[in-house]
Amino acid sequence: MNISSTPAVQAATAAAASTSVPADAVQASVQLRVLKKALDAQEAAAAALLQSLPPPPVPQGMLGTRLDVYA
Repeated sequence: MNISSTPAVQAATAAAASTSVPADAVQASVQLRVLKKALDAQEAAAAALLQSLPPPPVPQGMLGTRLDVYA
């Protein structure tokens, strides 16, 4: 996902560059913000994927409900 050339990033870079902060610090700040937004988007996608999974099956009867500790 390449979102480095979006208008929002360009506007944030221009706004930060208009202050008296060095260009390297501005670029690092913008990169961190873009990374955080990308991680948030991935978190939301992963949560939606986990929510869409069916629940695990519940064992019926004796099969899989007991552990033989003497084996």
